[in-house]
Amino acid sequence: SRLYHRINHDAHPMAMMMAVVSSLSAFFHDRLNIQDPEDRMVTARRLIAKMPTIAAACYKHSIGDPSIYPRDDLSYTGNLLYMMFSLPGKRYEVNPVAERALDVLFTLHADHEQNASTSTVRLAGSSGTNPYAAVAAGIACLWGPAHGGANEAVIRMLDRIGDVSNIDSFIAKVKDKNSGVRLMGFGHRVYKSFAPRARIIKDVCHQVLETMGHDPRLDLAMRLEEIALSDPYFIERKLYPNVDFYSGIIYSALKIPVEMFTVMFAIARTAGWISHWIEMITDKDQKIGRPRQLYVGSAKRNVVPLAERG
Repeated sequence: SRLYHRINHDAHPMAMMMAVVSSLSAFFHDRLNIQDPEDRMVTARRLIAKMPTIAAACYKHSIGDPSIYPRDDLSYTGNLLYMMFSLPGKRYEVNPVAERALDVLFTLHADHEQNASTSTVRLAGSSGTNPYAAVAAGIACLWGPAHGGANEAVIRMLDRIGDVSNIDSFIAKVKDKNSGVRLMGFGHRVYKSFAPRARIIKDVCHQVLETMGHDPRLDLAMRLEEIALSDPYFIERKLYPNVDFYSGIIYSALKIPVEMFTVMFAIARTAGWISHWIEMITDKDQKIGRPRQLYVGSAKRNVVPLAERG
């Protein structure tokens, strides 16, 4: 907790998380032999187990509340909700719908091919650095808005639209390639149909909305979903709602602030990151990563002697 007190309250929670995860290598330096199978598993368990505690402490610090310790009788996601939203002296009951929603989200977000952050963890880990440092590097990469910030962009888009009455004009701008307006949370670089993960999370999203109460942004989101699934413009371009679209809505409905969205992603992705790291380290042919770079510049350039330069 003393480490958190040295971080400004208004720092981004991802900055806090990155610093704290990196510091774990100093606290657990006795089990950092990456060639020892038992040390690898101890580290993996520690990382996965501690991420919800770290995330909740980041949130509590950001709002000036005291940190809450985890409880042994709660589930992984139940503990996260408890540590984020409970207060000393006030009983907090974990909502089972919220608990299951986070469990599904974390399962679907645990791993997804060689994305940017996973590749970062593997590249950093290939140098032989400790896994805490490698995962901290992955968190830094995930923090980028082009990667982990997609669900945050969905909520900010809904806030810009403001009201259901503005949707038609917004969609018109989306269809105008000269407007610069983008529809966030739709389409995918890999999936060109309704993504299988999105189908699962869509059902969870609607269950959450039925349970957690009304939010005007959720009306906007559901109207956008309806348009995307029926409008030929979006169907022809295979712009279906994706995981980021639904996860942002779920987090919002659960009262998780926008600045914590990417932190939630990092909790889920830790299981995938550490699994990739173990797979790489245990490969007998593993070598340090070195991406190829092809030079396509001038074949020859004349160098002006220093004495002749103005």
